[in-house]
Amino acid sequence: MRKSTMPPSIGFLERAALRHPMRAHILALLALILIAAIVAIAFAALIFVRPSSAAEPNKPAIAKQAQNPAAASAERGKKLFTSDGCYECHGRAAQGGVGPRLGPDPLPLSFIEKYVRHPSGQMPPYTAKTVSDQNLADIYAFLKSLPESPKSKDIPLLNQ
Repeated sequence: MRKSTMPPSIGFLERAALRHPMRAHILALLALILIAAIVAIAFAALIFVRPSSAAEPNKPAIAKQAQNPAAASAERGKKLFTSDGCYECHGRAAQGGVGPRLGPDPLPLSFIEKYVRHPSGQMPPYTAKTVSDQNLADIYAFLKSLPESPKSKDIPLLNQ
């Protein structure tokens, strides 16, 4: 029987790495890929999963303003969307670009308000001094007013 020359104080993984160094590199690489995939999935879930309406029992007053047509103006919101520079990242019709698509079926106003005030990506924060709650409600009314995109079957050029 051959006696091991490795010290007994090292663990199983260290011994395996000394015996098969290439396997250790492959396992480490697979572990890193797995961690990156988990982080990417978690990040995508934060961005793309819409919050349920049950999770928002106390909607802020701004949401009530957007539901009241007299309080929120889609026409004014369109002008604000352009003058505040939203179109630069989200496109003139909120169809997306550098920033994500916002219309025609936007996330709930309370979610948009929280994100606009405290963004987590490259978007700069827009405080209430920069974009008032009323202006944000108007922009939201504009996003809600956007028409649905035509279905591909309704576009003649795509059906030739």
